[in-house]
Amino acid sequence: MSERETQERRHMAVCGSACGSNCVPKDIEGEEEGERLKRLSLDEESSVRRCTKCGEEEARKDCNGLCAGCFRAYLYGKFKLAVTSNAMISPTDKVLVAFSGGPSSRVALEFIHEMQSKALACWDASNSQALPVFTVGVVFMEESNISDELSDQADVAIDQIRSIVSRLSPPSKDLHIVPIESLFSSDLTKLVGSISDATGREDFVRHLRMLSLQRVAFEFGYNKLVLGLSASAIARHVLCATVKGQGYSLPADVQYVDTRWKAPVVLPIRDCLEQELVTLCNIESLKHVQVLDRPCASINGLVSSFIVRLREDNPSREHTILRTAGKLKPFNFNKFSSNQYEYVPSRLRPKFQFVQNGEPNSPEVLCPICASPLTATELASTRCAQQMKGLDIKEMEAFFWSCCQSCHFQILPKEETYMSGEGFFDLLPKPMVKRSLLRDEIKDYLLDDS
Repeated sequence: MSERETQERRHMAVCGSACGSNCVPKDIEGEEEGERLKRLSLDEESSVRRCTKCGEEEARKDCNGLCAGCFRAYLYGKFKLAVTSNAMISPTDKVLVAFSGGPSSRVALEFIHEMQSKALACWDASNSQALPVFTVGVVFMEESNISDELSDQADVAIDQIRSIVSRLSPPSKDLHIVPIESLFSSDLTKLVGSISDATGREDFVRHLRMLSLQRVAFEFGYNKLVLGLSASAIARHVLCATVKGQGYSLPADVQYVDTRWKAPVVLPIRDCLEQELVTLCNIESLKHVQVLDRPCASINGLVSSFIVRLREDNPSREHTILRTAGKLKPFNFNKFSSNQYEYVPSRLRPKFQFVQNGEPNSPEVLCPICASPLTATELASTRCAQQMKGLDIKEMEAFFWSCCQSCHFQILPKEETYMSGEGFFDLLPKPMVKRSLLRDEIKDYLLDDS
């Protein structure tokens, strides 16, 4: 081999004959060129990121290193684990899905529908057909008259929701579109408008929404209520409740199950991040309703903006907030009782039973507005107020004294206002008034004089 050929091969090894300077003659071809092309092909193939789970499909940038199929299976696995581990749905249940139209409730509806379809397929294939298949209904609360939403936008949202539910594959689902003011005889617009605090107004509308959902569930015979609250929504609630002084009752709202209501509330997508649910909707073209942007004038709005900024810096912070709040001791009503596990395997039942080793199952005293458990201090204040006023207490006074401190501060009018006139009390929905605590109802939980 001549000296020139040796230099040309050395240059090819370094330059790869791709520098464009014609420093290597173009007629040099052969084994070295074939090896270089093979090497380029391997490098190009290795630049494609593969799914970290299946290792076959291409990973999506917005799916945490997973392909589209594995990403959906990952979210559905979280949903299924939450449902089965907490006995949220049994074959005899009639489940009502609260559907707001956003990505979170859209995915919750899709997963519930998939679980129902699979259960129905198993029922059809079974010879005995011993176990029934749970039924599913959908409810949308129309709140345009008591919120900032425009009526024309609400009409568009209702049309989209009808289309979404009607396009679901069998089994079909009943859709209940209920104006929230139709469930109560009170003038809710005037009632909500009388609350001066912006945060109090938002919280009061949320309490009215829960009462409305419970009433719809009762009237149509549903025994479970599914809310599409994600980990992101619960993280926002944790910070909001902390700021508003609701730390004692906070554990009640962040658990998988809440049985303090007539129709127990379950949160099957509690462990899924909001951004993950939005990504799944985009991947599978799950149509959802655009949630209207609302002004950031309340504590809830400010906390939401803060959570968004945290998410931009580190998406895992929402999960961190949720895990931290999940370590708080839950209340007795945050788990089903043992007699509700007819279709749960026996090996799982001890995990759910909250009455163990003779532990007393004492009911909690709840605020008539927000249904938050009252602290011992709040119960003591209630008793002192009743003793000062004597035993002859008006229904209005009993109601105001039985509310939690947070509702006193943000929702209820000042004492001199409601003591002089009963306007606010007269406008309250009757279900709230009926939940007010009279002395004979709470005497077993009040502190003694000593």
